[in-house]
Amino acid sequence: MTQELARHLAEISCDIGRQVGALITREGAIKHVIVGDAHELMLPDIGRLRGGAGRFRGLRLVHTHVRGEALTQDDLNDLALLRLDMVAVIHPEDDGRAGKVEVAYLDPARLAAGDDGVDPFVHVHARDARSLDLDLTATMHALEDEFARVVESARGPSDAERALVIGVRVEDRHFEETLELVESAGVVVAGELRQRRRRVHPRTIVGSGKLQEIILEGMRRDAEVAIFDVDLKPAQARAFEDATGMKAIDRTQLILDIFAQRARSRDGKLQVELAQLRYSLPRLTDKDAGLSRLAGGIGGRGPGETVMEIGRRRIRDRIRRFERQVTDLSKQRGLRRAQRRRHRVPVLSIVGYTNAGKSTLLNAMTASEIEAEDRLFMTLDPTSRRLRFPQEGEVVITDTVGFISELPTDLIEAFRATLEELADASLLLHVADASDPHVDAKIETVADLLASLELGDVPTLCVLNKADAVDRELLDALVARHEAVAVSALRREGLNELIDAAEARLASGLRTNRPGHPRPASPAE
Repeated sequence: MTQELARHLAEISCDIGRQVGALITREGAIKHVIVGDAHELMLPDIGRLRGGAGRFRGLRLVHTHVRGEALTQDDLNDLALLRLDMVAVIHPEDDGRAGKVEVAYLDPARLAAGDDGVDPFVHVHARDARSLDLDLTATMHALEDEFARVVESARGPSDAERALVIGVRVEDRHFEETLELVESAGVVVAGELRQRRRRVHPRTIVGSGKLQEIILEGMRRDAEVAIFDVDLKPAQARAFEDATGMKAIDRTQLILDIFAQRARSRDGKLQVELAQLRYSLPRLTDKDAGLSRLAGGIGGRGPGETVMEIGRRRIRDRIRRFERQVTDLSKQRGLRRAQRRRHRVPVLSIVGYTNAGKSTLLNAMTASEIEAEDRLFMTLDPTSRRLRFPQEGEVVITDTVGFISELPTDLIEAFRATLEELADASLLLHVADASDPHVDAKIETVADLLASLELGDVPTLCVLNKADAVDRELLDALVARHEAVAVSALRREGLNELIDAAEARLASGLRTNRPGHPRPASPAE
C-alpha cells in the first residue's frame, strides 16, 4: 500500500468513526470502496473465482480498524473464502495519522501440510506503511506457483470430479453410508470433514466457524463439490455456495444422480427424470433478477414474464407430461399383473436394502447373468425371470430397486408404477446382508418403508444373504430372531432351503408380520 492511501483511509476512518476499506487490483486500481461500522466491513459481491486452478483472485483488501484490534477471524475468513491475494489492516492514530500495519496472506505450503494447530496464514507486521517490506508482485507469483503445485499434487492423474464429503449428522453409520453413495456415484472423495450437530445451522448448514475449514480443505484437496449427508433447503444450499464457491450437493440429489446413471430402460429413465424435475423446481434461481423477456403467443403469459418464471413454467409442464406417462405406465403394468393373475402364476418379488445382494440372489436362483456389483443401487430397472418350483410349478421372480434409509419422497412418488408391482406379489423375499453390523437396523428400515407403501400385509420371507461371512453362532441368532433363511448367493449355498421355505409359504398362504417383529404363534403351530 502507498503511504498516501494509508494516510487517506486513516483520516476518513477517524473522521467518521467507522471502518473504511478498498479492494485493489494487482495493477493498483481501486475496484471497490467499502464503508462499514465500528466493528466490521460488509464486502460487496465480487463474483465467483475465475481462472485456472491454483490461482488467487487478483484483489487485495486494505482497510482500517478504529479500535486498534489486530486482523480478526472475519478478516481471515474473507481472505480464505474469497481467495483474496492479501488482507491488510491499518491502525489510525488519534490525530488521524496512519499507524501500525498488519498484512496476512495464505501460505500454500502450510496449507498443504494440513497439520492441526498450524496457522495457514502468514502475518507481516510493520510500524507504518513506509516500513512495510513486502514485494506484492514477487510474493504473489511465488505463492501461485506453489499453490499450483499443491493443487496438481492433490488432484493426481484422474480428471474425475473431486468432492469433500461433509458429515453433519451425529450417527457414524449415516456418514459411512454417504461415503458409499459417493463411491457408487463415481465421484472421487478428495477429503472428509465431520461436524456432529444435533441441529443443522439454519443458514450455512455448518456455521461460520466451520466454513473457513471447509474452504481451506477444498483448496488443499482441489475439490469443487461439497456433498452433505443431510438434505438441504434451497436457501441453505445457495448460502453455502455463495460463501464457499463450491457446489453443494445434498443426500437426495446424490441418490438421484446415481439413479440417473443406472437407468437403462425407457421406463426407468422416465421415472428418474420426473424425480429430478420435482427436486429441481423449488431450487431454480434467477442469476440475474433484472432479466425479463416478452413472451407472447400460445403458451406465453404476456409481457413481463421473467426468465426464471419461464423456466419454472416449463418444468411444471414437463412434470405434468411425465406424470401422465407414469400413469399410463402404471396401467400397462396393471394389465400384465391381471394377466398373471388369470393364469394363476405366483409372483415372488425380491426387496431389501441396497447392496444386500438381491441381483446376485436372482442370478443364483435362475441361472441368469444380470449385472451385479458391490455398489449401492447397482440395479435400478426391475428384472423378471421364470423359475420352476418342485411343487408349485412355474413362478415369476422379480428383482426390484433397493431401499435406503430416508428414501427421497420424490423418488418414491416417481417410481410409483414400479413399486405397485410389490402390491400384487404372492411373496416378498426380503434380502438382508447378514454380515452387515447394522443388519437389524436395515431390516427395520425396509420394513418401515414397506409399511409406508401399504405393503406391510404382503407375505414376507426374510433371507439372510452372505451367510458365509458370518460367525455361525451369530447367524443362528439372526435366523431365529427374524424367522429367516440363511443363504450365500455368491457361493450358491442354501438355495434349496430357500426354495423349500418359499414354496411352503406360498402353499400355506401364510401372512407374516414384517421382518424384525416376531409374529404370534397360530393355533395350528
